[in-house]
Amino acid sequence: MGRMTASSGRRVLLAAPRGYCAGVDRAVIAVEKALEQYGAPVYVRHEIVHNKYVVQTLERKGAVFVERTEEVPPGNIVMFSAHGVAPVVHEEAARGSLATIDATCPLVTKVHKEAVRFAQEDYDILLIGHEGHEEVIGTSGEAPDHITIVDGPEDVAKVEVRDPSRVVWLSQTTLSVDETMETVDALKGKFPQLISPPSDDICYATQNRQLAVKQMGAEAELVIVVGSRNSSNSVRLVEVAKLAGSRSAHLVDFASEIDEAWLEGVTTVGVTSGASVPEVLVEEVLAWLSERGYADVELVKAADEHITFSLPKELRRDLRDEAAALLAERGVSGAVSGAASGPAGTSTE
Repeated sequence: MGRMTASSGRRVLLAAPRGYCAGVDRAVIAVEKALEQYGAPVYVRHEIVHNKYVVQTLERKGAVFVERTEEVPPGNIVMFSAHGVAPVVHEEAARGSLATIDATCPLVTKVHKEAVRFAQEDYDILLIGHEGHEEVIGTSGEAPDHITIVDGPEDVAKVEVRDPSRVVWLSQTTLSVDETMETVDALKGKFPQLISPPSDDICYATQNRQLAVKQMGAEAELVIVVGSRNSSNSVRLVEVAKLAGSRSAHLVDFASEIDEAWLEGVTTVGVTSGASVPEVLVEEVLAWLSERGYADVELVKAADEHITFSLPKELRRDLRDEAAALLAERGVSGAVSGAASGPAGTSTE
C-alpha cells in the first residue's frame, strides 16, 4: 500500500525491444573472443560499436582502438568494426602485414553487396545516409564513382545523375524509417524511374526500436534514450520520440547524466536504449527513476526478436601465426606484439 502512495501515479514505460541488436552482440563477442584466443593487444579500427561504455570496457581487457589502419604496428591483428569498411581498408591491412577479423554486421554487408551489384550494372546509386558516418564511408567506398550521398530530403535538389532511367537508392541501416521514406519520396519526385533496393536496407533492429518508441511517445511526457552521441540509431530514437508526441526526449550515456529538472510535472517516463547499449546501463536508469518515485514499470512491446549471427569465421584460425607469416613474407623484422606502451595507453580519443 505504502509503495502505491509513494508512486502517486508515476510510472515508467520500458520499450521492448531495446538495446543490443544481433550485429552489435556479434561484434562485441568477437573482440572478447579474439582477446581470449590471441591475447592482447587486438587492434580495432574505429570504435567496434558506437558506445562509450562498451569501448572503455574492451580497452580495459586489452583492445586498442585506432582510427587509421596505418596506426597498427606490422604483424598484428586488426578487427574491423560493425559499421563496415571500404575495400581500400582491406588493402591497407594487407600492405601493413596485418591479420584481419571482419566484424561488419551482416546487414551492412548486404548493403555493400547491393552497391557492388548496382555499380557493376552501371546504375547511379543514391545512398541515403549521414555524411561522414563510418557506415556511409564504408558503403560508398565499394563504388565511389557510382555513389552520391543524399543526407535527407533537403539534399535532393542538388542531386544529379547521368541517366534518370538507371537510378537506384540504398540507405544506411540505422536511419529514421519515416525520414528515409520522405527522402525517397522526394527523390522519386525528381527521378520517377528510381528503383528501390530488393529488400529494406534499414535493419530490423532500427525499425523495431523506433516502433516501440512511437508507441510510448504519445503517452510519455519524457523519454530517456540510453545511448552515445555518435550512435546514429540512438540519436534517431530521440527524434522519433519527439515526433510521436513526447514533450521532451533526451539522450544519456549513463543515469548520472539525467537532470532532475526533466521530471518536473512528468507522470510517465519512457525508457529505451540504442542498439549498441548493454542492458546494465538501462537498469541503472530504472533504479535512478525508482528512487524518485517512478517505481511502476510497464513493458511496451513492439516486436519479438530472435535473430542471431554466427561469429566472424576468422576466429576459427590461428591469426597470430598468420600475422607472423605475413611479416616474414615481407622480411620485416621487429616484435609481433606491437604497442610497447601497452593497450591502455594507446586508445583513441
